Amino acid sequence: MANEAQPCPCDIGHRIEYGGLGHEVQVEHIKAYLTKSPVDAGKAVIVIQDIFGWQLPNTRYMADMIAGNGYTTIVPDFFVGQEPWHPSADWSTFPEWLKTRQARKIDREVDAVLRFLKQQCNARRIGIVGFCWGGAAVHHLMLKYPEFRAGVSVYGIIKDAEDVYALKNPTLFIFAENDAVIPLEQVSLLTQKLKEHCKVQYQIKTFSGQTHGFVHRKREDCSSEDKPYIDEARRNLLEWLHKYL
Repeated sequence: MANEAQPCPCDIGHRIEYGGLGHEVQVEHIKAYLTKSPVDAGKAVIVIQDIFGWQLPNTRYMADMIAGNGYTTIVPDFFVGQEPWHPSADWSTFPEWLKTRQARKIDREVDAVLRFLKQQCNARRIGIVGFCWGGAAVHHLMLKYPEFRAGVSVYGIIKDAEDVYALKNPTLFIFAENDAVIPLEQVSLLTQKLKEHCKVQYQIKTFSGQTHGFVHRKREDCSSEDKPYIDEARRNLLEWLHKYL
């Protein structure tokens, strides 16, 4: 995802080798990756992709991790069949590519997935988690859909406008200290504005020394210095879902 003020998109980090525990399904007009929870507790989580698409193994790995903790988890193709960004593509074309894949224009797909989860998966309590492009989508959806009981936005681009602080339900924001895409000044502004305007529970966590993509695109064995932060961020994500779902 590119910062609107500084269009320097993130790179892919590590593409992990991972096959997945779930399977692909058709949800009305879109495809999705679905992993059922080993325990049917009536809880589900929608996981929203980054710019590298719904089939990125890293995202499916995170979805399976969430599913293993008690939630039926689904990763829909929010690009609706359009190609994801490829790391070897010409970055000068990225702004035009992004115009056709806007994180705040996915309501039709969200509605379809919600119907599927309620009708086919017996979901009664639903949350959302998103990474990068998906993190911005989570922020948008938590402003609009009160039925999402909890949201986790992981290094989602911050859009500064008067209508982006009235969250409907508890939302966790995870950022990286050394994120070239999201300056700390924007995180500070978000913190200030939420304190002024938000009436529900929220939390903003910034992880020291980390870079954009660290939660889902750094290998767990990347370094002894980074691993505790990766583990903590993933634990915080799950704790938020456990607390509010």
